[in-house]
Amino acid sequence: MDPTRTGPIALAESRMRWLDARQRVLSQNVANADTPGFRPSDLRPFGQAVSAALAQTNARHLGPVNGADPRARAERRLPDRSMDGNGVALDREAIRIADTETAHALAVGLHRRFLGMFRTALGRSS
Repeated sequence: MDPTRTGPIALAESRMRWLDARQRVLSQNVANADTPGFRPSDLRPFGQAVSAALAQTNARHLGPVNGADPRARAERRLPDRSMDGNGVALDREAIRIADTETAHALAVGLHRRFLGMFRTALGRSS
């Protein structure tokens, strides 16, 4: 069993890939802030993506109550639009970018810590 392909390390790597993809989407939103008719987009929340990947594969496994995860409630509202039909709000995008950057730093830190624990367990100090 490869510990880097399961558990917290794999989850941290998956989270980092999702955060990288989200950062690309958000940067496209900012780049098109002056494009008439542009509608901003975002990725589906990471928790929902993980839930879909970990779907119930056996009838005896526990699943979400009533078929939905109550923590996965995402507000869906149309963004405010400018006169030219552009829906990008730079302040909202800046907050999303900052949140994504903070989450990325956390995921990288967790990844490093877990790899450090494995190195220590194997008797390697570096």
